[in-house]
Amino acid sequence: MFIFQRISSMILSVLMGFLSVFGFVFPENEVNKDEWNTNYTYVFVHGLMGWGEYDAAYKIMPYWGMFGGELMSFLNRNGFDCKAASVSGTASAWDRACELYAQLTGTVTDYGKAHSETHNHDRYGKDFTGKALVDKWDAENKINLLGHSFGGATIRTFAHLVAKGSAEERNATPAGELSDFFKGGKADWIYSLTSLAAPHNGTTSYGTSNSAEPDTAAYDMFIDNALALNKELSISKETYYFSFTCSMTTENEDGTHSPVKNRMESLFRSSSEEIGCFTGTTDGGYVIDESWFENDGLVNTNSAKYPFSDPHTDYSVGNVNKGIWNVMPTYDGDHMSLQGGMTVVNNVKPFYIDHLSMINSL
Repeated sequence: MFIFQRISSMILSVLMGFLSVFGFVFPENEVNKDEWNTNYTYVFVHGLMGWGEYDAAYKIMPYWGMFGGELMSFLNRNGFDCKAASVSGTASAWDRACELYAQLTGTVTDYGKAHSETHNHDRYGKDFTGKALVDKWDAENKINLLGHSFGGATIRTFAHLVAKGSAEERNATPAGELSDFFKGGKADWIYSLTSLAAPHNGTTSYGTSNSAEPDTAAYDMFIDNALALNKELSISKETYYFSFTCSMTTENEDGTHSPVKNRMESLFRSSSEEIGCFTGTTDGGYVIDESWFENDGLVNTNSAKYPFSDPHTDYSVGNVNKGIWNVMPTYDGDHMSLQGGMTVVNNVKPFYIDHLSMINSL
């Protein structure tokens, strides 16, 4: 099943609906800074068909916060330093990671000589010279990354390249042309990484037969391709990893799952029903069983827990370690809930205050 049209319709509905609730503001939350040990910049990376603060659409409808009010400014008022990146809505995790690096460093986007030649597209993209997203970024001025949906694959790819670079790009590129991004050696520049309803292992929203063009987000989210990407990406002992899953289905008597009535957004209900009963085998031989039924409308809950090939543990207060996925409690919401959702009743501000404060206390 292909979902670009569905998501485009969803975005349009959000923009139209926003006009009817403009001005709604949730109460402010109190922040306890007594236990903070750090306060590095937080960089939020949107998902498929999303947008950030470089985009004009963000002023009309913030991707982060939506009906509850723009989240970045709220968090900034409460003592955090938060930025909303703008990467391609449909590009691959690799291309989006390259765009994120250019924004953070205030440079021209370089997709890599080897990569651009392999995939037959321009090597260079947007120029962010003089428009860096952060004032300073290095080992002393680290960043915390948060990625929603396909933003999860984006920040994982980004973190891997920051730490390890790319041997393919180093071998294919004259030394004077090689982007620092592909040199690696900067693992300690990233303090934490948080995925939010991210299809780490793909999603059955797309079925099991890969029909997408390579070097696109759609291609990367097919299960076989997502699992292959997982094997390429490393996890750093310098970084804290957190993952949040979302769920808004209930288990039926026959073991299948259905969306929670009157709570899941209508645009997700059809795909949620299909995910909730889908079994099969991918072209690559991976078996999809009933453990994939629970979902948030677009992403299987089990896929969002952690990349299957990475070490993981359930989150334990006071016992958080680097170099391993700390799987957080499942969030009661659909796929857009951690953006702020399409309804004014979904207030995610306390969620982010708590999570960012926890990271700052490490």
